[in-house]
Amino acid sequence: MNTLTGKKKLALIIDVIAIAILIFLDQFTKHLAVVHLKDQESKVIIPKVLELTFLKNRGAAFGILQDQKVFFVMIAVMILVVIAYVLFQLPMEKKYMFLQIILVMIASGAAGNMIDRVRNDYVVDFISFVIINFPIFNVADIYVTVSTIVFILLFLLYYKEKDFDFLSFKQQKKYREFK
Repeated sequence: MNTLTGKKKLALIIDVIAIAILIFLDQFTKHLAVVHLKDQESKVIIPKVLELTFLKNRGAAFGILQDQKVFFVMIAVMILVVIAYVLFQLPMEKKYMFLQIILVMIASGAAGNMIDRVRNDYVVDFISFVIINFPIFNVADIYVTVSTIVFILLFLLYYKEKDFDFLSFKQQKKYREFK
């Protein structure tokens, strides 16, 4: 089994600290939403464009899968496990820095919303783009959505299939056979 280098350990520590900070920011904004928006009228930020509106979201986007807490928590845990695995396997090369940041952002969003579901049985949403009648969302949703879009663009335009060979079980099998 490979041992972690000092550089890799430092990168993983930075990842954990970044995830903790991003989760804190998400939870803090949700706390502010509860304190200042719950049982209140929407706060207009930009008339007919952006409002802050408190919403208890017991489902996913567009209200699908209502009251499926166990399902959402299980999905979040699986996402976090996969991200942890990939971060441990991620080569310490400059070209993977964007992927590392994206994975940290997605992990932070998944964990932030999972914390809400476990603690409250719902996710606190409060950002509303009224101009396009978009579903109300939160900071964790921004982390996940923006990171996923950037990941897709990077996968289509920057990374090649061979750039993900570090995740291949074939490569690990070859190592064991060689040994």
